[in-house]
Amino acid sequence: MLPSGAPPDWSSVDIATPRPSDRLPGISMAGFRQRVPASVNIAMVAHPSVTLLLDLSEGEGLVYDTRGRHARGSAVIGLLPGEVRAGGLVGECLQIRLGPVAAAAVLGGASMELSGTMVSLDDVWGADAARTEDRLRAAATWDERFTIASDILTRRLAARPRVDPEVAHTWRRTLTSRGRLRVEGLADETGWSRKRLSARFGAQLGITPKRAARLVRFDHAAHLLAAGHPAAVVAAASGYVDQSHLHRDVREFTGLTPAGVASAPWLAIDDVAWPARSSR
Repeated sequence: MLPSGAPPDWSSVDIATPRPSDRLPGISMAGFRQRVPASVNIAMVAHPSVTLLLDLSEGEGLVYDTRGRHARGSAVIGLLPGEVRAGGLVGECLQIRLGPVAAAAVLGGASMELSGTMVSLDDVWGADAARTEDRLRAAATWDERFTIASDILTRRLAARPRVDPEVAHTWRRTLTSRGRLRVEGLADETGWSRKRLSARFGAQLGITPKRAARLVRFDHAAHLLAAGHPAAVVAAASGYVDQSHLHRDVREFTGLTPAGVASAPWLAIDDVAWPARSSR
């Protein structure tokens, strides 16, 4: 997520992260509490995870607008969300990032259908959404909330069939290589043809291997830009052909320039909220 419009005052936001015992492979969580609930306007952009936003505020909370649809409450943001804006008076929110492989298990077929959009959590989890929100809202501490969320996610992971091992391997290698491996090489590693790998990867994760690599590479570059590195240095370090290649990807994924990404307030706290991004 990258803020636009009226971003939150991050100095008034408390950030909580789970204990090691509550962490799950391919899943990361962070809790946010605005000490004085304030109106925010956040533009959701491409990120190599499916995101659950669990609104734990009392009364007016998260509202969002995507493709002319207005809704309120907890939401699920798919890969490559495009033009999605969220805002409203937000007091407390639990954000859960699901790597595509974990999302396929936690959300089932919905994770593939969500690519490029944002929907209400009710539409994906049904009555379980309200029950989950009630349990999390009633918890006295963030540690309790993380434990509850971890238990719920663990049950969902166990109840769903896993993706093909070849697909999971391809995603893992894409992530650890920061998107710098070619699809042909990944196909060779799995013993599949490129055509079969692309078809199965797309059917199970909702994105092609090539697009996934671009998304992971962009995410790495965005964090280097936010850390203050010059665009030319970031382009070389992230595997782009040149600075203009980086500029095109940044523009496509965010609608911003590299300088705009570098100054995005959200990325400034990303390493606090997600200290182990490489575990996605």
